[in-house]
Amino acid sequence: MSGQDEELQRLREGVNCAALLERMPPPWRLDKAESTRDCLKYRRGQGEIIIVNHGGHGWWDAGSTAKGDVFGLVQHLRPDLNFGHARKLLREMVGLQPSFPEYERVRSRGEGSTPAAERWSAAKPLRPGSRAWRYLAEVRRLPNPVLRAAVAIDAIREGAYGTAWFAHRDETGALTGFDMRGPEFRGFAKGGDKTLFRLPGWIALREVRPRRMAVAEAPIDALSLAAVERLQGDTLYVATSGGMGPGSVHALDLLLAGMATLPGALLSTATDNDPPGERYAAFLAERAAAAGVPCERLLPSGGLNDWNDVLTRGRGA
Repeated sequence: MSGQDEELQRLREGVNCAALLERMPPPWRLDKAESTRDCLKYRRGQGEIIIVNHGGHGWWDAGSTAKGDVFGLVQHLRPDLNFGHARKLLREMVGLQPSFPEYERVRSRGEGSTPAAERWSAAKPLRPGSRAWRYLAEVRRLPNPVLRAAVAIDAIREGAYGTAWFAHRDETGALTGFDMRGPEFRGFAKGGDKTLFRLPGWIALREVRPRRMAVAEAPIDALSLAAVERLQGDTLYVATSGGMGPGSVHALDLLLAGMATLPGALLSTATDNDPPGERYAAFLAERAAAAGVPCERLLPSGGLNDWNDVLTRGRGA
């Protein structure tokens, strides 16, 4: 191995992507509530998200298809730098550690070490009049028929302090984790894996393949779109609960592959109406194109940011 190759390897092994993010101006901040030990979520600005994985040696941009090693991260953040400039910058960061000595997830109130599936089974189903129901119906303005449809397939349960839990399930219907949203808290179940939150516009979840799939960012937005469209019977409404992780991408690709053979198949990207949402929509469009499924961009009217805005501000789509 040449001296140059040895230095490149030393830089790849010696520079932590998280430490780099924290030192690139303007700095990125760790979102402890939505991180796991092996998947650290960093945020900067409005909607910019980068996930650090592989023990600090890998990363991917939640709003695009960009990913790679620490050299790729430098050039992703600073496209004005060539490879030589990136190498010079990284020499100054060998051995530097992130601001946290060892990642330790901040637990939500009432969250213990019980596996996510067990916690879900022990939680109460969403019921009319409960604090979680009132939050969804009164604050988020989700109509009763949509909430009842979600309850019928066990897509929503109740957590502590008026928090609603939204199930993430794999292709077999098994629960992999759950998103948590409430008046004062948001996060994802400790130890759980993100796949997709799903709400079919039909009754039997496993007996119908969707002709159309509408993808939103948050479960509340997916439910809001379902309300605006009055639960279209040919549509599967899904949400990723933030950026696309490996489990979400795999689940999405499986659904697209199943749709590809159906006449009139369509992917509707219903992500937020902002620059990160547009990047996210472009990523989804790439996955649809790879599967041979046509794609459309779906936005609320009036310049609103997301589909829940349509309900809470009382406007039509």
